[in-house]
Amino acid sequence: MLTIDNLHAGYGCVDVLHGISFSVPKASVVCLIGSNGAGKTTTMRAISGMIKPSRGAVLLDGQDITGFDAYRICRRGLAHSPEGRRIFANLSVTDNLLLGAFPRFTGNRSKGDVQGDLEQAMELFPRLRERRQQLAGTLSGGEQQMLAMARALMLNPGMILLDEPSMGLAPILVEEVFRIIADLRQRGVTMLLVEQFAAAALSVSDYGYVLENGRISVHGPAEQLRDDPAVHAAYLGCGH
Repeated sequence: MLTIDNLHAGYGCVDVLHGISFSVPKASVVCLIGSNGAGKTTTMRAISGMIKPSRGAVLLDGQDITGFDAYRICRRGLAHSPEGRRIFANLSVTDNLLLGAFPRFTGNRSKGDVQGDLEQAMELFPRLRERRQQLAGTLSGGEQQMLAMARALMLNPGMILLDEPSMGLAPILVEEVFRIIADLRQRGVTMLLVEQFAAAALSVSDYGYVLENGRISVHGPAEQLRDDPAVHAAYLGCGH
């Protein structure tokens, strides 16, 4: 479904990614793990059009989307729940969710049952149902993260990028976020997950890649990576 081939990307004249390649099959969850500064968020931004790759290719459903503007990639069914949430603080929870479905109202995506999908999002994230008319900026950090994830789902996407969904959350909310990701996996939602808690990421993923200094150093089935002594020592110890 998503294929990354020899991708180079960065900021200004400096590449952060140095020729990474990986794939995310349909209805699977793939995670990228690695230390801070390894290039995980840069990868997500290069895929979703927030930055332009300098070399390599990004293919979505076999179509080359390399260097496309973010809105064009979104119209093709790729949703990005970014690091830092980036919700619309002055709009209500419901309005944030409906903005996630905006391409469906403009004819750039199949409209389908927007109201039904809104109700499904509220069912998946019951805290949002309780606060549906509340201004998004007044939500707790965990609730804002849930809103960002639910907003991505409202695109009715073929694929979702989840960038650090647990960042800054209390442990009990981290558990809730990963419960939801596991639920989405059971529903067959295709996801690429970047996450600081490597053990939790591998527990909800089918396959994993370890990113080091802008290069993929190790990859394999998630269960295999969890049992790899080198991966365990570097990423699955205390605090991971």
